Amino acid sequence: MTTVRTRFAPSPTGSLHIGNLRSALFSWLFARHHGGQFILRIEDTDQKRFDPNAFAILVEALRWTGLEWDEGPDIGGPYGPYVQSERLPLYQEWGNWLVEHDHAYRCYCTEERLEQVNQEKITRKEAPGYDRHCRNLSAEERAKNDAAGLPYVIRFKMPLDGQTVVPDAIRGDVVFENNLLQDAVLLKSDGFPTYHLAVIVDDHLMKISHVTRSNEWLSSAPLHVQLYEAFGWETPVFVHLPLLLNPDGKGKMSKRKPPRDKHGNLIPVMVHDYMRAGYLPEALTNFLANTGWNFGDEREVFSMAEAAERFDLSRLNPANSAFTSEKLDWLNGEHIRALPLDELARRLQQPLEDAGLTVDDAKLLQIAPVVQTRLKTLNDVVDFAGFFFHSEFLKPQPEDLIQKKMDATSTRAMLAASLPVLEGLDDFSAASQLAAMDALTGELGVSRSQLFGGLRVAVTGQRVSTPTFETMEILGKPESLRRIQIALDILDSGAA
Repeated sequence: MTTVRTRFAPSPTGSLHIGNLRSALFSWLFARHHGGQFILRIEDTDQKRFDPNAFAILVEALRWTGLEWDEGPDIGGPYGPYVQSERLPLYQEWGNWLVEHDHAYRCYCTEERLEQVNQEKITRKEAPGYDRHCRNLSAEERAKNDAAGLPYVIRFKMPLDGQTVVPDAIRGDVVFENNLLQDAVLLKSDGFPTYHLAVIVDDHLMKISHVTRSNEWLSSAPLHVQLYEAFGWETPVFVHLPLLLNPDGKGKMSKRKPPRDKHGNLIPVMVHDYMRAGYLPEALTNFLANTGWNFGDEREVFSMAEAAERFDLSRLNPANSAFTSEKLDWLNGEHIRALPLDELARRLQQPLEDAGLTVDDAKLLQIAPVVQTRLKTLNDVVDFAGFFFHSEFLKPQPEDLIQKKMDATSTRAMLAASLPVLEGLDDFSAASQLAAMDALTGELGVSRSQLFGGLRVAVTGQRVSTPTFETMEILGKPESLRRIQIALDILDSGAA
């Protein structure tokens, strides 16, 4: 195999779509597997949709996932520039070359004429599209139009008969009938190229060996194959990836119509949404690699370094894949549990601060092992353990203190009985508390869930939280006893 060079070439129109990230990931994995290069190129020739802030957003998302590139707009490289709007003379040169060598022609048709042609075709119940009017102009007619300064686009001369075969690495040969294809616009009247011309020129000049892209581009592939042939350039290996579909398998994931899970909850489609929602980049890339590719030994949890070692196009499934948010949540939990505690504590800091809490680093390190097995996302820490970082204790509601099959009086009596026992402990570790409270349940004739649940609400102010005795150990004996006394006062008030 020649040196592998793959690329990811997003349009700077907004945040990075989850499906585009998967395309980038597979390109990156293939390049890394073969010791090749992964190139970032910005395709900004669609000036109507161009967003000047999008490049920074794209870079932030890609760097968050760990997909580092070897060449690109921000780091340079031997085949730059890597932004298409900075390469316009190249496209104009090669567009005109195609005209000069009779592979393309100047089309002077106005928008009004093109619309009229389409309407007439629709009336005749024919497929819409250009009628190749300017393809058949005489040399004198072209000269007259040029002398008059008429604006024009450059269109490719697609073969009128025969077939175009597109070899695809995971689909085999895909055959297209040429008489069903259009003479596509390559260069617009404003001097900007369309995607079709720019991508061919750039991939050739940047020595791209494998073009890995969504199978939505498969319909454009015969034009691209014909362009390579017209230029006399070697065609790269095409890899048309399956689409990422909505959870119900109907339609691709789209930000215009966000999908929902089986519970009716919206599923994010942009990478920044997952960043803000507390997902780990390791989990998101693991999930995407699992969607359409097989690791090979039934493993579902793996790193991208491990995936790169094994990445093989033969294990890519050409069928489209449905997005399963439950699987992503499970993987995220698995990766959270695999983090070293100091690293988990570091990553938990941001969601806590985003919730307006002041984080104590030492306490966060204490909390990390307590929450690690319970989190699906990093953001869950706010609900589970945010109470540790409130400036003052948020008192529990009376109805939350009262346990199942108990009333305010019996709950108060149970909590009151725990106070002297806890106060008498010289060792206030979670294990010591558990042993003492376990013995107390027998004396009081209450269940573990009643006593432990009542204490948990008393010291945390909430029904769902970190485990009771680990929480009290972190809070410390004086603070834990103070909070239990507050709970007793609440129940004494008769508010229940």
